[in-house]
Amino acid sequence: MTPKPHLRADQTGWLLACATLSLAPHATHLPLSLIAVCGLLLGWRVVLLNQGNRLPHRALLFALAVSLVALVAVEFQRLFGKEPGIALLAGLLIIKLLETHDVRDARTVILLSFFMQMGLFLYQQTMGVAALALAGSVSTVAALLALEGRAEPPRARGMAAARLVLQGLPLMLVLFVLFPRIQGPLWGLPADAYTHRTGLSDSMSPGDVARISESGAIAFRARFEGDPPPPAERYWRGPVLSEFDGRTWRQTRGSVTDAPSYRSQGTAYTYALTLEPHNHRWLLALDFPATAPGLRYSSDFQLLAQAPVHTRMRVDLVSHPGTQVGLDESDAVLRQALYLPPESNPRTRALGTRLRAEARTSGEIPALVIAHFQAIKLAYTLDPLPLGRDDVDSFLFETRQGFCEHFAAAFVVTLRAAGVPARVVTGYQGGEINAVDGSLVVRQSDAHAWAEIWLAGKGWQRIDPTAASAPRRIDSGLAGALPGVDRLPLLVRSDLPWLRTLRDNLEAIDNRWNQWVLGYNPARQQALLSALGLARTDWTTLTALLAAAGAAVAGVLAAWALRRRSPADGIDRDWARFCQQLAAIGIPRAPWEGPLDYARRAGSRRPDLAPHLDAIAATYANLRYGRANADPAARQRFHQFIKAFRPR
Repeated sequence: MTPKPHLRADQTGWLLACATLSLAPHATHLPLSLIAVCGLLLGWRVVLLNQGNRLPHRALLFALAVSLVALVAVEFQRLFGKEPGIALLAGLLIIKLLETHDVRDARTVILLSFFMQMGLFLYQQTMGVAALALAGSVSTVAALLALEGRAEPPRARGMAAARLVLQGLPLMLVLFVLFPRIQGPLWGLPADAYTHRTGLSDSMSPGDVARISESGAIAFRARFEGDPPPPAERYWRGPVLSEFDGRTWRQTRGSVTDAPSYRSQGTAYTYALTLEPHNHRWLLALDFPATAPGLRYSSDFQLLAQAPVHTRMRVDLVSHPGTQVGLDESDAVLRQALYLPPESNPRTRALGTRLRAEARTSGEIPALVIAHFQAIKLAYTLDPLPLGRDDVDSFLFETRQGFCEHFAAAFVVTLRAAGVPARVVTGYQGGEINAVDGSLVVRQSDAHAWAEIWLAGKGWQRIDPTAASAPRRIDSGLAGALPGVDRLPLLVRSDLPWLRTLRDNLEAIDNRWNQWVLGYNPARQQALLSALGLARTDWTTLTALLAAAGAAVAGVLAAWALRRRSPADGIDRDWARFCQQLAAIGIPRAPWEGPLDYARRAGSRRPDLAPHLDAIAATYANLRYGRANADPAARQRFHQFIKAFRPR
């Protein structure tokens, strides 16, 4: 049995390169312990390559494999799912490198590397992730070329791999445009399909919104037709919290309908909302959106999707902030909006009772509460002092430091104590115009909480108690209200203009990627094909169209490859001319005869030509099968030599 040829050093080097580029982007998702183990094993394989030592024994590799499986089980408490699956794949790739010594094993390493690159998209599908996967793919194709060819300089090998990847782009474009789109996430196992999402919750306790505000991640984008609303009207409605147990606010389950319970009126703002996934149904629209197909409307005026938002979602909306809502609110809702737990926050309850006695009408109470908040000089901060058991009492009468959720909760509790129905609304306030593409970007740092009160004859009215103590929060965002605070997200700081310019450009590019690549859903595919004149877009039509377009692209690439000339084409033409000249004097070349054998046979027939024949055959063999074909001067000398050769 013929022994398997061992890998050359350059082949092993390319395998190490493609494995490293395929594993490195996963470092931010895998446990630190697994990253350290993989790094050590990869370094060990590099040392073995440089020193020419033998690979580890199979028994040791088996022990390493069992240890890695145990490590993954300990870190994730399971072996099935997206994250443990990718972790196992990473460990097995490294172990496979430690036993790879022939071409068959090397092909397995290449296949595992491609799987690792694909696994990147199970976490995110951003443009940066696509670039990392592309870099890994080019290196893996280069490793595959190294397995099938002779040793070449790394630059030449990398360029050849890049050309192959570029040649595949037309077919990739056809597949992207015509392949039936599947709506939903790339990973759908219930255990970890929708993990690692940040944002608002359906409940609120002191400190919750402050923690969200420490993130500079984008929550959603809005592109307006015409001018956007002024900052003071940029309230993006999320969960409405009416239930209060003395510390935590929660949503009350209400009715949901296919149309809003109000009649839209006043100024209209038309915009496209692109919402990042947050795993809930709320859509964070401006107050108050008009009827839109496929959306739902709650009895507390939230705009809802049909299902939780697990993937990026784009909706076209028209909002009317001046609409009157809740004029005929039910008694049950108003009773809920007046409820306070017995014996909770007694000092705030006493404050509400006193302000109610001072007011002539219920409508005067909110202004009296705001005036009291201003008089006691409440401070707006991301780092409030710890609160006591009755957190509203502690905030108003002791620490007097808090974030927006402290202001909203204290305002609502005081109003309820004064007999005015009130509730907390959470969402986002503000947003910043991207100077590059004109979209309004709203970040997690714009998370906010405000109050909503009910007055007879006026319905539900928005009042933001934070604005009384920190008006710059409404006009200039979090960075304007808390300048110089170290805990502010880097991307929202106002003292780094160069960073803002860079951020705007990168986010504009990322937005285009989201809209045109990740946002290419079934509806957009159908719209595109309809614009191209295809009335039917069912799977049979798409399959036929995909097959035809794929065949056309393959045909064009094949024709280009057949017509493409290489340096070897000219060398072969000169050699064919040489053979024709010898055939003309009665010495034809046999089909099986190589250049050196042919020259020796022809020289035995014509000893006078033997030196010239041997030189021509040796030069041709070196040019055609050696490295000399990269030298244009050598090819030109051979051409002139054949041109001058005149046997008689």
